[in-house]
Amino acid sequence: MKWIRGKKSMRVVEGNTLLSVLPDRPGPTQSVWDVMAACAKLAPGTRVALLGFAGGGIIAPLRAMGLNSRIEAVDLSRLGESRFRKVTAGWPGTVRLTRTDAARWLRGRKSRFDLIIEDLSIAMPSGVTKPSMSADTLPQLMKKRLTPGGVAVVNLLPIPGVPWRRLLERISSPYREVCWVGFDEYENRLMIGARSLPPARRVSLLIRSVLRSIGSRLSTRISVSRKP
Repeated sequence: MKWIRGKKSMRVVEGNTLLSVLPDRPGPTQSVWDVMAACAKLAPGTRVALLGFAGGGIIAPLRAMGLNSRIEAVDLSRLGESRFRKVTAGWPGTVRLTRTDAARWLRGRKSRFDLIIEDLSIAMPSGVTKPSMSADTLPQLMKKRLTPGGVAVVNLLPIPGVPWRRLLERISSPYREVCWVGFDEYENRLMIGARSLPPARRVSLLIRSVLRSIGSRLSTRISVSRKP
């Protein structure tokens, strides 16, 4: 993992893969993490769990949009935490990172969350993929740890050996209602799952409004639909 200094942010890369963007202060990353953060406005409260931390890039847009509550994060590595603490220099609020497996961590939780964001990834020589648990284990575990009106957000990438259609079905199956967010510039796709969601148009308007409020260019570079 390498940290590359830019004018207003640090970029976290592994090989040719961008793992995270960490602004020097609350604000947009101009990448997928802005949209994941904007989905927090769909949640019924402020209890947030983050599965996958890397460099903590999603914290800056979350704080910029006004979410000031404690964030519980889990990751197999703490390599990015010390640099995250140094770069942010006190503004990120309470962010507690636990080093463990995401499935084990969820099983051990007694509390429930209003928002669970799953951003796990594995860097491979051919690019970034998701761990198999993202399709096999985590969907049901995440659903169980949500409050009744809670929202799950999953950052999707292809998993070798799992057909794309089957992957979408596995990850979305626990939820009564689902919205999908696509990107003009990235192969990533976001799944938003919950017991109940507004119509896709209202979800799109809300996310775009939040993105504009924090100055993210992605406000005009996404699409939202009920169909994958």
